[in-house]
Amino acid sequence: MIRPEALAALSRWREALMAACIVCTGVWLCVLGGLILIPVGMAAIALGVGLGVIALRRLRFVHDAGGPGVVELDEAQIGWLGPEGGGYLSLRELAELRLMSRGSRRFWRLKQLDGQALLIPVDASGAERLFDAFTALPGMDSNALVSALATPPSAAADALGPVIWHRPDGRSRIGPA
Repeated sequence: MIRPEALAALSRWREALMAACIVCTGVWLCVLGGLILIPVGMAAIALGVGLGVIALRRLRFVHDAGGPGVVELDEAQIGWLGPEGGGYLSLRELAELRLMSRGSRRFWRLKQLDGQALLIPVDASGAERLFDAFTALPGMDSNALVSALATPPSAAADALGPVIWHRPDGRSRIGPA
């Protein structure tokens, strides 16, 4: 009954739409008035606005899944399974995060403590789940993460972007060993 394109657009915007519904419910409760409903409505509005900001950041992180491979995220481990390679990386072993370009393609470059790097295409299937994994890193600036994707890819053949995140000084691992 609903066209697949419309359903895909609605599912892409579902978090933002839910946040808008929470804000509308909060406004409705405030309009009803009363000593109990106004504070509850204000709390709902604040919750909806907070969820809306997070939803819009995630929405800017999502790309069409036209790239090669599939991204897996299990516990604190990121995996990329591609047609000609792939690999796994533990978030506890992550030392540096960058965005790089190779021609017209863009990749997340995840560097481990031992110097090995895993390149994950930005448009790989399931790459949108990386946003939650990256924002959980200690000291990660989510604005820097989203703005790195907003900049257009470099015209150079291979361009390594600036460091988006690096391991805080004095710690060899993230979390318990």
